[in-house]
Order: sequence, then C-alpha cells, then structure tokens
Amino acid sequence: MRIPKSLKKGDTIGLISASGATPKEALPKAVEAVEKLGFKVVIGETCRERYGYLAGKDVLRAKEVNDMFHDPAIDGIFCIRGGYGATKILPLLDYEMISENPKVFTGYSDVTALHIAFNQKCDFVTYHTPMPSTEFIKPEMDEYSWSSFIKSVTNTEQKNYFLENPSKQQMTTFVDGEATGQLVGGNLSLVVASLGTPYEIDTKDKILFLEDIDEYERSIDRMLTQLKLAGKLNDAVGIILGAWTNCGPQNPNHPEESLLLQTIFEEILAPLNIPILMDVACGHCLPTMSLPLGRIITINGELKTIEVVE
Repeated sequence: MRIPKSLKKGDTIGLISASGATPKEALPKAVEAVEKLGFKVVIGETCRERYGYLAGKDVLRAKEVNDMFHDPAIDGIFCIRGGYGATKILPLLDYEMISENPKVFTGYSDVTALHIAFNQKCDFVTYHTPMPSTEFIKPEMDEYSWSSFIKSVTNTEQKNYFLENPSKQQMTTFVDGEATGQLVGGNLSLVVASLGTPYEIDTKDKILFLEDIDEYERSIDRMLTQLKLAGKLNDAVGIILGAWTNCGPQNPNHPEESLLLQTIFEEILAPLNIPILMDVACGHCLPTMSLPLGRIITINGELKTIEVVE
C-alpha cells in the first residue's frame, strides 16, 4: 500500500464534493478554514453546484474527482462534505489514472465509498477525517481534532505512532486480545452498501473500523447481521468501533421494544472472538480522530491502544 506525499504549507488543495450539495453560506467559511491551515485552495465546481440533494449530476462529480487527481498543480484533495452520492460515481472513475497519481485524499461518512475504492483499486492510503464545510467551521472543532487532522495529512509517512483518544475519553476493551492488520472501513451504512458490487470491501486479515449516525438500533443490528452473513466479520482479525451518534431506539418512550447497542454488539460481534476496541473517538462526533485507512495497525485490548506499525 503506497503512502501519498505529505502536504506542507503552501500546497494547493482541491476542494470537491463527490456527494451532497454544499450550503451556499458554508462554502466561504470552509475555504477560509482550509486557507488558515496554510494551504491554497482551488474550489471545485461541485462545491457550488446543486442537483437536488447532490452536488451536481454524477458525470460532473466523477469528472471533478478524475480531474483533481490528474492535475499536477493539485497536491491534495479534501471532500468538503458527505451526504449521499459517492457510490453513484464509482463506475465513472479512472482508477488506472488515479492509481498513477496518489494524493492525500480526505473525508468521511459518504466518502467511505471512495476510501474503499481507492484503497483496494488504486493501492494507496486515504484519510478518514473531518471535513471543511461541516466540522472545520463549527465552533466545537477543538484542538485535539485539528491536531489529529494536521498530523495525519502533513506527516503521512510517520511510523510507529499511536492513534490516541482525547485525554478524558478512554477507549474500552470489548473483546481482549491483540491483532495486526490493514485498517479498512468507515461508515457502516456505506460499508454495507458495497456488498455485492465490484467495489465490495475486502476485510480478509484486516482490522475493520465502523461508525454511523442517525440509525435506529434495529438498523445497526440489520447491517451488522448482513456483514456477518456475507463473511466480512469472520474475515477480519480485529474491529474498532467508533461513534454511534444519535443511534438509538425508534420509540424511546418504550425501551422494551428495542435492544441496546451494547446488547447487539455482544450478540453479533463478541462471538467472533477477535480483539475489539470500542468508544474510539472517531466518526460523526467532536472531538474526532483522523485515521489513515490502508496503513498497518496493531490494536491491543489489554493496553487499550491503536498503533500504526508499518
């Protein structure tokens, strides 16, 4: 797995949306936030385009991804937001060209579809990070989240370092043990959406990271069950569970009609008998950790640690 060249101050960032449309009022703030990091910004057409809930039609969004990778003046590519739509453009991307031009590529949530495709089809590391028109412009965007993001994109070849939670948020050992493998995954809904397609996630001998937002507990149950039946959970050597933001019962006034996420994890994940860390500060949350998808990591349940070891 190749590691893209680290970004440095003065580099040019291509700002795109491969998914949902960006609110007009958020764009100038997002550009300003990226510029404050010391980067120059090229604003993609998709950042201003709207086609219903999408940032332009599929052909436009795919062309912009291709163009940003092909353009030698662009040093890194930041997805400005998630939403929906990245999966729709997967058949339209030039993976051979993209593979020949690896660059720092960031985003999360719906961007999970692109992370999986670039990791597997283009063989380079990508970065699960907060995004310019969402977290970057929030007053809650904290020093921990900024530091984790900046370190991940400006020191890409760093070895033997720990991915640590904020000081007051301890990781939890769900199943003890130690495992080493390539870090893959992202948003659970998008991981499941890859199944049965040419872009299906490969979890064989890998460590699977999962998170989600705004899903009923029964939906989490259904999606994890689908991963299990597809053999994806059994293939993994370890699992990291991030934030499950607003993932609760459909009818909170009748908790007896639902199951706790903890119960669902115990019934579906614990029997796998592989190391599992949970309460990792990453996903639709702040503070949030940035993850190098595709790097080799070791998770240690006894020490509650995640170490990049490659």
